Amino acid sequence: MLLDGKRGLILGIANKRSIAWGIAQAVSREGARLAVTYQGERLKENVDELAGGLKAPVILPCDVAKDEDLDALAASVKTSLGGLDFLVHAVAFALREELDGEFVNTSREGYRIAQDISSYSLTALAQRLAPLMENGGSIVTLSYLGGERVVPHYNVMGVAKAALEMSVRYLANDLGPKGIRVNAISAGPIKTLAASGVHGLSKMLEYHRTHAPLRKNTEQEEVGDVALFLISSLSRGVTGEVIHVDGGFHVMGMAAL
Repeated sequence: MLLDGKRGLILGIANKRSIAWGIAQAVSREGARLAVTYQGERLKENVDELAGGLKAPVILPCDVAKDEDLDALAASVKTSLGGLDFLVHAVAFALREELDGEFVNTSREGYRIAQDISSYSLTALAQRLAPLMENGGSIVTLSYLGGERVVPHYNVMGVAKAALEMSVRYLANDLGPKGIRVNAISAGPIKTLAASGVHGLSKMLEYHRTHAPLRKNTEQEEVGDVALFLISSLSRGVTGEVIHVDGGFHVMGMAAL
């Protein structure tokens, strides 16, 4: 029970395929009490149903693009949990039309939306929730290799993930003196609701499976267990890191000829 008595907030659960749900299962298994969020009534039913399998969960609405929602979320977490030990940010979004064609054709509004929701929201949450981590804590976010290298059809989302990873480093520096660690997981492609907007996802999954050193696709549970490590005291000396959970795919420079 690595997280017995710990309190956490997880954003980004949409359905049972969500990476955030894999993380929720892992930390709940180790004793954490959770607050989870849903974005809009359309997803509320899914989150309510899944949360029934957690230990006395708190279910809260939140649209990370709205400051008033973030303020209300922080207040609700303080009231319901009394404080916070960890935060999981698993939120990303880009307009579907920005993920087709060439990056050079990215619209100003498409760029703004991707950065606001996928990157800035981490900083906005840290502003409001770090003060609840009075005894230190851990913040974990989710990235992808498209933030380091060009991945076809990832486009503006790759730029947003690059900004997210740099935000992790700056936040780690700012919050470290308060005993708060900030890290990211760069997961391999997984067939989630968010990933479904990326054109050619099936081909991407097949290529990953046949070219990653472990010759397998990334599993939701694998990401959940690494998140558990980053949240728990086992990683107490780790901050500002981006840990790849992708079967080693990120080390490859060229496939076998």
